[in-house]
Amino acid sequence: GGGMMMMAAAPVVEEVEEKAEQTEFDLVLKEVPKDKKIAVIKVIRTMLELGLKEAKEKADEPGKLMDKQPKAKVEEAAKLLKEAGATVEIV
Repeated sequence: GGGMMMMAAAPVVEEVEEKAEQTEFDLVLKEVPKDKKIAVIKVIRTMLELGLKEAKEKADEPGKLMDKQPKAKVEEAAKLLKEAGATVEIV
């Protein structure tokens, strides 16, 4: 008889995120309401030391604003962007 073959239990590889060890963070711009765009652009310009055109492009196309930065710097930037009206995420 052809009995049911038991599937071998493969070891589960879990990526354990240890928050304590993360020292570098990314700041991701999620959304910029149209009525808040000018304020957000000003914050981006100051924060990233960009020209108006570059800052406007970042506000128009949400995405990563900061890459592998210290937590304090990213949190400060996130706070300023939220105050300006943007939706941001720290990853």
